[in-house]
Amino acid sequence: MNNFEKFAEKINVKFNDISLLQTSFTHRSYLNENRGENLKHNERLEFLGDAVLELVVTHHLFKKFPEEKEGVLTAYRSAIVNTVSLLRVADELNINEYLLLSKGEAKDEGRARNFIIANVIEAIIGAIYLDKGYDEAATFIDTYFLKITDEVVEHSLWQDAKSHFQEKAQEFEKVTPSYKTLEEIGPDHDRKFKVGVFLRNKLIAEGEGVSKQEAEQLAAQEALKAKQWA
Repeated sequence: MNNFEKFAEKINVKFNDISLLQTSFTHRSYLNENRGENLKHNERLEFLGDAVLELVVTHHLFKKFPEEKEGVLTAYRSAIVNTVSLLRVADELNINEYLLLSKGEAKDEGRARNFIIANVIEAIIGAIYLDKGYDEAATFIDTYFLKITDEVVEHSLWQDAKSHFQEKAQEFEKVTPSYKTLEEIGPDHDRKFKVGVFLRNKLIAEGEGVSKQEAEQLAAQEALKAKQWA
């Protein structure tokens, strides 16, 4: 059993054409160093998967919130399918282990890698859709994305957490929050950031993410909960 068959087993999808799944993990840069392997890169699958993801989530929200206005539903959807959510799923599935990258791209562990990883999740959805159809793609999306719907709504994660916390801080305490990187964790190829959010130099909450921006958003979310402003 190769790596991609193991991954298919992990996500409980029995591919008819396992090469589609391999393509979903193949970055354009890998082809430049492996021209004899007759592989394709994942950009077309990512394009397709992005559309399938949006459709499935939109249908789910349309049914779940029959009285909600389209503007709010759009905000809910954005929170469920944004880069933070894609990276959360990627981390859950350990996508890094299966990536096919050039040697140069493999060394880059910054924001560019996050963009690549997020695209892989959408490409996987595209591969499932092509190979198994809409229902199986929807099952994958239900398993890894739709489970956070209630959390998104209940904790106002559909709003930008930093903006929301700033509004509440100014409303209740007449102060603007500040953010400080408390720690950078792990080696360069697997770096995480711990960020604290402060009100008048008092630490309110911390957040940890694969980028400072994500860590700040998560810190703001935790701060909203800590202050009971969510």
